Amino acid sequence: MFLQRSAVSALLLLGLAACGGSAQLPLSEGTGPSPKLPAPDRRLLPVVNIAPAQGWPAGGRPQAAAGLQVQAFADGLDHPRWLQVLPNGDVLVAESNAPANPPRGIVGRVERAVMKKAGAGVPSANRITLLRDTDGDGVADQRSVFLKDLNSPFGMALVGQHFYVANTNAVLRYDYRAGATSISGSGTKLADLPAGEINRHWTKSLIASPDGARLYVGVGANSNIGEAGLDVEEGRALIWEIDAATGDKRIYAYGLRNPVGMAWEPVTGALWVAVNERDELGSDLVPDYMTSVREGGFYGWPWSYWGQHVDERVKPQQPELVAKAIAPDYALGPHTASLGLAHSRGNSLPTAYAEGMFVGQHGSWNRKPHSGYKVVFVPFEGGQPKGQPLDVLTGFLSAEGKALGRPVGVALDGGGALLVADDVGNIVWRVSAAKP
Repeated sequence: MFLQRSAVSALLLLGLAACGGSAQLPLSEGTGPSPKLPAPDRRLLPVVNIAPAQGWPAGGRPQAAAGLQVQAFADGLDHPRWLQVLPNGDVLVAESNAPANPPRGIVGRVERAVMKKAGAGVPSANRITLLRDTDGDGVADQRSVFLKDLNSPFGMALVGQHFYVANTNAVLRYDYRAGATSISGSGTKLADLPAGEINRHWTKSLIASPDGARLYVGVGANSNIGEAGLDVEEGRALIWEIDAATGDKRIYAYGLRNPVGMAWEPVTGALWVAVNERDELGSDLVPDYMTSVREGGFYGWPWSYWGQHVDERVKPQQPELVAKAIAPDYALGPHTASLGLAHSRGNSLPTAYAEGMFVGQHGSWNRKPHSGYKVVFVPFEGGQPKGQPLDVLTGFLSAEGKALGRPVGVALDGGGALLVADDVGNIVWRVSAAKP
């Protein structure tokens, strides 16, 4: 989620103080298939409420919901962001951060300061690490560098003997041998992705189609609401579909401000995505969401949100395009920064988690009180969300409002437990059914 490029915002954020208006609605009102959308709260000074990154104290861990237990699968990592579980049970973790571009002007310097305070100011390790649990105790006892010298890697996918990585600027393809603990070589570039000197929302998520013939890549916008000009948004705020054999690509869906985690819903076969919405309309707007993705569908950004709710800040307006905007399926709460997404099929957790989506919520910087900073589960029935989310992991914020950890990517391991990448704690957590 990003700051609007304005001198007022920059001067405000230089102080890194909590400013702006508090939420008037409980978080639950901005969650579910029909969230409450109050009038925008537009102020000269936007809401800024950063949870400073602190990390876990010795022996500290998040709190698992009743019937669950949590332990560290691997620690001592370097900003772990995303996860991929291989068929043999090996776990890949992308240790990554934003590219080392120099900050541009006062706003760029402010954004760098904000990201540093929130725990995202470390250099990118630019590698993928392989974690292996050889004795089945839920703790990785072997690790190796699987791939190195990458460029802010994020999304990963394995299709047969080909391993794909979404760097911030391109999708690369490597030859893979089952059981290998490392891959050598520079790989082959399959397709370019939008990047450049201005590269906000640098993460590029990736998922393969069930038959492996196509890859889907989520690319976030370069701004909050297009205030930097739509020319810098070329090829962004959308999901690309890429032919895995040729690298040819086309726009699959657009108007998605920052589409990150993607998952296949097995009942309907639909592609689902978690999306971060726009900022600076107050603590109660706009809900981040997850939604099934319609081929060719338009989801509103930047001209509207949640269907046809027009954002009057965006000029010029596009009423004909807004009339086509699709309302998302399920709101995940305003400013929760919902990033990770994984369907629960095949898990070994209690029956309450049998059908639905796990969501990693990285946490807000611009809502009072804070939102997100937890992992939730959204129950499904018949391939559609049903009911309010269930907390899976909480306790990522201290009583003083500091971030002990921040969950990002989520995935099921080979035994059906839930893995969670924590990029402030530098840990991959493993959530399993509690022992009697």
